[in-house]
Amino acid sequence: MSSAKTRLRFGLRLGAALLLAGWAGTAQGIVGGQTGGPLDASAVMVLHDRGGVCTGVVVAPDVILTAAHCVPQGAQLRVHYRETGQPVLLETQAVQRHPGYRANAVKERKRSIDLALVKLPAPLPGRFEAATLSAAAPEGRVTVAGYGLGREGVASSTGTWRSVRLDVATPYGPSRILLWARGPAGSGGCQGDSGGPMIDSEGGVAAIMTWSVGTGGKSCGDLTQGVLLGAQREWIDVSLARWSRSANWR
Repeated sequence: MSSAKTRLRFGLRLGAALLLAGWAGTAQGIVGGQTGGPLDASAVMVLHDRGGVCTGVVVAPDVILTAAHCVPQGAQLRVHYRETGQPVLLETQAVQRHPGYRANAVKERKRSIDLALVKLPAPLPGRFEAATLSAAAPEGRVTVAGYGLGREGVASSTGTWRSVRLDVATPYGPSRILLWARGPAGSGGCQGDSGGPMIDSEGGVAAIMTWSVGTGGKSCGDLTQGVLLGAQREWIDVSLARWSRSANWR
């Protein structure tokens, strides 16, 4: 396929993603949450040409941490943010998926570490700040934030940074790999929030969101799950070092 046709194909698919992201009108994200919240200066959107819309956390001036299922093999990726009210779409330079990620983990009943790092060809604007990562598993409450759906099933409700406080939960027992949280009925992460931060009481990113479920057949609003970063610190640090970068840990 010619490069012109490739660009056209990406443009058409990206156009669908733009509509899903609510760029044509008022948008929200995080069901049951509020507009704004912590780490808004450390977040972007991650899109791919198959219509995928996710959130990403800035961990270095030109590196984004997100969920691995947000950057599928073979997909064309773009990182999005707004500058003076206008959408900016950046191509990506490289992707490192966690070696423990399994795309068909649920079907195969295997554990999966759903994390990926995305390298940009140039630094983000100076207004962006690298988030601080937390190696400790949080207790009590966490704040989850992202650009995902504010109303389940309403595509136009995607695209604005929103957040909500949730209680740390252990529905399947304690885990060193995963973090779960739930709040009042109808609140939590939703589609498009994957890759977003689960933030501890000191403002550190303790986990990256990967999955949510609701009640009564819904996909959002009950339990929100993420991958804890502390147990994956070695992979994050080694991966960043390959690009001569480092993360801020506490």
